[in-house]
Amino acid sequence: MAPTAEDGEPSTRQTAPAVASPPGRPPLFDAVAPGGRMPRWLPRAMVLALALIAAFQLGSWAFHQLTGLLINILIAFFLALAIEPAVSRMAARGMRRGLATFLVFFGLTVVAAGFVTLLGSMLAGQIIKMIEGFPDYLDSLINWINAKFHTDLRRVDVQEGLLHSAWLRKYVQNSAAGVLDVSTQVLGGLFQLLTVALFSFYFAADGPRLRRALCSVLPPARQAEVLRAWEIAVDKTGGYLYSRGLMALISGIAHYILLEAMGVPYAPVLGVWVGLVSQFIPTIGTYLAGALPMLIAFTVNPWYAVWVLVFVVIYQQFENYMLQPKLTAKTVDIHPAVAFGSVIAGTALLGAVGALIAIPAVATLQAFLGAYVKRYAVTDDPRVHGHRRRGPSGPGMLTRARRLWAGCRPGGQEPS
Repeated sequence: MAPTAEDGEPSTRQTAPAVASPPGRPPLFDAVAPGGRMPRWLPRAMVLALALIAAFQLGSWAFHQLTGLLINILIAFFLALAIEPAVSRMAARGMRRGLATFLVFFGLTVVAAGFVTLLGSMLAGQIIKMIEGFPDYLDSLINWINAKFHTDLRRVDVQEGLLHSAWLRKYVQNSAAGVLDVSTQVLGGLFQLLTVALFSFYFAADGPRLRRALCSVLPPARQAEVLRAWEIAVDKTGGYLYSRGLMALISGIAHYILLEAMGVPYAPVLGVWVGLVSQFIPTIGTYLAGALPMLIAFTVNPWYAVWVLVFVVIYQQFENYMLQPKLTAKTVDIHPAVAFGSVIAGTALLGAVGALIAIPAVATLQAFLGAYVKRYAVTDDPRVHGHRRRGPSGPGMLTRARRLWAGCRPGGQEPS
């Protein structure tokens, strides 16, 4: 029977038929509910999607804002791993762990402050020496120009021209404007250093408590794996830094002997500089460290700078092929190519910080994976040892060459 209106006339409105779901498809995915109404699940799904997008955007914003803090915490964690053996050894003898951590940090602070003070005094002395000798250098340069180009320059005229030049005034203005920026960067660097030191102290002093808190939320099987990974990380990081420290000591002594024999000033400080920079800046640290001794030696005698360069190159080869493999064989046993690639990857990700922690991190990962990777005996094949496998019936290269030569001869016979 056709639907009618209230006045009895037939109605022209048609009721939308219900959209039936295909066989095997639940009604949840119907585009239109029976009666033309919106499905009940659609508003909840839209709210859930918007909430997930908002949570992702909020998490991404928070991560970018906290990147600096996370990097500082990562540095502090590796520093705590490096001093963990010394702190644990002192704590095993009955000393409180907090006091042991404080003594280790105090010793490191004293050494770093002494090195910075000596290096600063050396640089200040060299700058003063260069300023005092600048008139003599300028006189020699003016005399050479007058003799070469037949000019009549005087030092007074050159100095007045420099003092009244536009580029000097612009440089002074820019320097004065950049004082505030430099001060802000210095204060920011000191705050980051304090943050790293504070987190490192807590990580090292409360190491056992931190491990217990981490293991309390894991099943027993996972607890053993976490503790094993932690122990490997401590061994690799501490071994890496200690082996680098020993190589820095050897490098510093070697360069100190050379500089002292040539009479270069500040030889002890330069030796410490070369030792630290060459070992704790990977790959190119030796050449960067050798630049400052070369500059100081050049002020004494230009040929001394050449001898310093030759010694730096020779010592780098000795360290790469003789000293470093023996010292790091048991602490950081990774291939040089892997170490170089890890340094590049760490630099790309975290800059200088990534370059410093890349090698111990990769060594820890390699040692941890090596404990769980099953290895098999290698087959006795010549190709494993770098030799080419020769077929049983194939002639050798010398035989093929003799036959080819025989075919090119007029008689066409192989020579005897």
